Amino acid sequence: MRFFMTALRTSVFLMILCGFIYPVVTTGFAQVLFHKQAEGSLVTENGKVKGSEMLAQGFKGTQWFQPRASAAKYDPTASAATNAAVASHDYVKSVKASVNQLKKENPGLGNDIPADLVTTSGSGFDPDLSPEAAKAQVPRIARVTGISEERLQSLIDQHTKGRSLGIFGEPRVNVLEINMALQKIK
Repeated sequence: MRFFMTALRTSVFLMILCGFIYPVVTTGFAQVLFHKQAEGSLVTENGKVKGSEMLAQGFKGTQWFQPRASAAKYDPTASAATNAAVASHDYVKSVKASVNQLKKENPGLGNDIPADLVTTSGSGFDPDLSPEAAKAQVPRIARVTGISEERLQSLIDQHTKGRSLGIFGEPRVNVLEINMALQKIK
């Protein structure tokens, strides 16, 4: 009986410590030190939430910058990669279909296609494109919207973020943010 009571007291103590105190303290620190991130890095416009800068969302229409393809169809409750091996027949077929669709939507693109325009990200929710992938879409968007290619190039340059802390990652363009800026121009 003595061992049972010791085990019960230890279990209750650890449940309170790990199940209540620790989450409340870490959530409190996150809210104070990293409030925007703790709230989901939401992007708002005129008081309305447009999305999160950390999650990709699909954009319908050729007048928008298109994000990386999502194996989860941009459903945040179904984060998933394709799990297809790079050398598999299905993967090669999928990439070829993406390349053909991209060339159809972007005539004159050529064969130097940025990989992030025809492949999915690991999570299916990569919100960013490489600056090269954004620039590859400029002729199509200019043709559809009537906005000059120079203005669109400038927009991409304005929204290109550098490496984190100057050394981590690659330069990137957040698709939601650049599309919101594009909407203001139109």
